[in-house]
Amino acid sequence: MVRTSVLAAGAAAALLSGTDAFLSNDGTARHRAFSRTSLSASNANEIVPMKPGSTCALITPFTPSGEVDVPALRSLLQFHVESGTDGLCILGTTAEASVLTMDERATVLNTAVEECKGTIPLLVGTGTIDPAHVKDMTQQAIDLGCDASLVVTPYYVKPPQRGLVKHMLSMADLGLPVVIYNVPGRTGVDMTPESIALCADHENVVGVKEATGDVTRVDDIRKLTGEKLLLLSGDDGTDAEFVLRGGDGCISVTANVAPREKHELMLAALRGDKDEVKRIGGPLELLNNRLFVEANPIPAKWAAMRVGKIDCAYCRPPLDELDPEHHGFLEEALKEAGLI
Repeated sequence: MVRTSVLAAGAAAALLSGTDAFLSNDGTARHRAFSRTSLSASNANEIVPMKPGSTCALITPFTPSGEVDVPALRSLLQFHVESGTDGLCILGTTAEASVLTMDERATVLNTAVEECKGTIPLLVGTGTIDPAHVKDMTQQAIDLGCDASLVVTPYYVKPPQRGLVKHMLSMADLGLPVVIYNVPGRTGVDMTPESIALCADHENVVGVKEATGDVTRVDDIRKLTGEKLLLLSGDDGTDAEFVLRGGDGCISVTANVAPREKHELMLAALRGDKDEVKRIGGPLELLNNRLFVEANPIPAKWAAMRVGKIDCAYCRPPLDELDPEHHGFLEEALKEAGLI
């Protein structure tokens, strides 16, 4: 009983304070140098370190005509601050970043910085195929005051492992903390634990988003990198198990509609409370699955509209709004989660 209370206190303190030390599932102190950089750019000395817990892969709300809905975005950001979300992943896949212009990206980032800077770490998706464009987007994130970049392995072109390592290290050299994003189901290439380990000694490589759905990756990466990296699951269906095995948290789509629940789920998993993980996570299982009945973020945006967080579920082409045949299917999952 005492040990459980100490674990809970340690995890809670880390989540609330953003420090890089907390207690692991075995009761020992775990330390992360989540932000190991000193920037010379415009947001020098203002980096908010990434931390354990639930980071939401935030949707970008649009108007019915397809413009970025800034008031709705502000409302979403405020919702996450109030709900205890531990981090925000802005302009990732879930945000439809690949169909946003640089000016639109600036609008989103400026809004996020205005609403959340200093309160919640702001992780910005800056990955694409062309390294020059990755650098441009990363420099924009630095200039606008963001805290870290999420760099996906270049998709479609299938770089060799040595190319992936060079790519990640070159982005880390820009000075902003980097979270490597490994999602072979979308990119066609799997960055191996051995390649990740080759990047781990760079002072600005601070974490990995593992979206393989293979929870044993925690063991493989930890064996090679120790406690150097923040390990984040990118799979809502297995994220609690990922953390129970020694991971640090998740980057979650489900958190768009259930941010408090995902925060509490990650907190329970961090302290190794399997009963609490089951209690919190059970009602979310169907939702975790059905939010991917069509390509992300199509179902997530419809779900956010259904629970009253946005007014419009518009997705930019080539995506589309959720097929009506799935409405009842997803509504059932929202009801089971207690969200409607």
